[in-house]
Parts: sequence; structure tokens; C-alpha cells
Amino acid sequence: MADKQDYYETLGINKSASADEIKKAYRQMAKKYHPDMNPGDKNAEQKFKEVNEAYAVLSDADKKAKYDQFGHAAFEQGGAGYGGGGFSGFGDFGFDVGDIFSSFFGGGTRSNQRANAPVDGDDIVVRIVIDFEEAAFGCKKEISFARIQKCGECSGSGAEKGSGVEKCSKCSGTGTVRVQQRTAFGVMQSTRSCPDCSGTGKIIKKPCSNCKGKGLIKINKKLEVTIPAGIDDGQRIALRSQGNEGKNGGYPGDLIIQVSVRPHQIFERDGNDLYCDVPITFAEAALGASIKIPTLDGEIEYKIPEGTQTGTIFTIKQKGIVSLNSKNKGNLYVKAVVETPRNLTKEQKEILRSFAESCNEKNFTKKTGFFKRFRK
Repeated sequence: MADKQDYYETLGINKSASADEIKKAYRQMAKKYHPDMNPGDKNAEQKFKEVNEAYAVLSDADKKAKYDQFGHAAFEQGGAGYGGGGFSGFGDFGFDVGDIFSSFFGGGTRSNQRANAPVDGDDIVVRIVIDFEEAAFGCKKEISFARIQKCGECSGSGAEKGSGVEKCSKCSGTGTVRVQQRTAFGVMQSTRSCPDCSGTGKIIKKPCSNCKGKGLIKINKKLEVTIPAGIDDGQRIALRSQGNEGKNGGYPGDLIIQVSVRPHQIFERDGNDLYCDVPITFAEAALGASIKIPTLDGEIEYKIPEGTQTGTIFTIKQKGIVSLNSKNKGNLYVKAVVETPRNLTKEQKEILRSFAESCNEKNFTKKTGFFKRFRK
């Protein structure tokens, strides 16, 4: 028997996954590789079969236990999972013969035989880029996107107005037919999707000219979206049921707004807090001063103490970003950066030298302490 992929890897889960996690993973993978979503894609069709086969085992507690102990050998003829005691048919394993053999011989699985089953619509993802201030205070944006929705001409039936939808005579409206096929195990009977109605159980005599009988059409839509204050770069907004419509009564998908925020020239954001560097002069740092601090609400006056060192961080309460869906705000953290003067005149240099000569160790405690530690 050819090497088969581990069932857990097929569903993208680990062995500790719960029953609900297995079911959720199966639904996601089945939707991803469903033939209706990948028409003509043989690779997707094969993946779909593998996903169904994996779920058939892992969703059953007994079969899962045997698989965890013996792997694929548990379901091979004379497999170790049954003590090598011979093989008496697929019924021993609780598998549906129709499902297994129709997947082996190209007839499809039970999932794609039920073409009338509800199929949920896909999500639509729209990416927008907004300014830093728009993210901080919120804004409204008009977006454009393509959406699949029910055809208005035929109300989703796929049939032209005035014409009807008839029951398929080949499958009597069931959407499936039973076929016999000779295999290495003898003649096997399996259930396949009806070729006449493609598994729908219905025949459309006169397809709708607007949707070509599909019942769904693609439209271009515009929508004004409210971006809430406090949204951050990479966050998403989900508008429920605004995605593509489902088939056969399936739920519509969601419209997902993926938000990217342009960086700010001054501020950096971390959660709801803001950070910025503010340059101050040597005199302001030494003597203390009332300096201007930039905030998203405008400039404010802030008094720094004398002897402020470069790298000192001051906290401005409630001047950060508002939390999503609340009124709480983060803080603004301002780092003082002492700017060393350049392009001094001869007179300024003389004044500065006189000032330096007038200073002593008490004026530069950090420098004095540094060299004392070095000498030790």
C-alpha cells in the first residue's frame, strides 16, 4: 500500500485535538477543497477525498483509538489493529462501502453527492490603508468590492422567469444514482452524483439569461464603513453576513476589513500608549524650563526640572490612544533628548569655556562617579 499522509496532518491538527477541534478543522478543509469551489481542479478533488477519509476515522472514537495505536495498518487486510486475525470486509470498521469505494474509483464522496446541501458563502477580505490620526480618532471610509449574491431576475432559482425547475427523471430528484463496478474485491455497488443534474436533483429547462442558470451573480458594491477610534495596524473589522451569499440556503460569509495604519512622523505606538522624543536645549536641561510637548490633540506646555538628563522619560497621563470600544486612554511617554549646540561663534565658545572652568565635580556627579568606579 502506498504511503499515506497522517490523518492528523491531513486535517492540520495535532493528536491532542478535541472532537470539536477535529470537526472544526474538517469543515475548514472540506470547504477549502470542495469541488464546487475548485471546478476542474484534480488536486483539490484528491485533497477533498483525503480530508473526508481522515475525518471518517478521527471523528469516530473507536476508529480513532485504533488509528492512534496502529496507524493506517489498523485498516489494512490482516492489520495489526485486529491481531492479524484476517479480514472480513469494510463492515468490520464501520465504514460506508459506498463512501470508501466511490472515493477510490472516482465517484466522489458523500459530501459532493449532496449538491443540494446548504453551502455557506465565502468571506470577502478588503484591505484599506488609513492615517495614524484616523486610527486614533476613528473615521469613515468608502470601500469597493465584488460580491456574489442571489440573482434578482430568477430569485436564485437559476430558471428564466415563467419557466420552472423540474425534478430530474434519472435520479428521481435525489441527486444520486447507484452504480456497480468490478474491483479486486468483487462487484461493488456505490452511490454517485447524478450525471444528468450534477447532483442537484433538478433540471432547469430554460436557464436564466442573467445568471446563466447559476442562481448567483457577481456585482460590484460600494459601502461606507465606520473605522472605530483606537484601531491598530493589522487589526480587522468583521461585518457579519456582508460577504458572498451561500448556496441552497447556506449562510452568507462576512466582509472582513483588514486595516493597515501609516506610521507617524513623530509618535510610535505600543498598544494604547504613545512614545516620542522631544529635543531640548542644554540651557533648558540645566536650568529647567517650560517646554512644548506634541500630542495628538495639539501642543501642551510641560515643565521639566533643572538638571534634566538626556534620556529622561516624562509621563503625560491620558494623552495616548483610546481603547477600542471604551473611553480609556493610554499615556504619552516623552523622552528628553538634550541637543548639543553646533556652529558656535567665537564669543559663544569663550563663554562656554568660562562656564566649563567654573564647574566642578559637584556639577557632574555621573561623570565623577563613573571614573571613580573605573579606578577601583
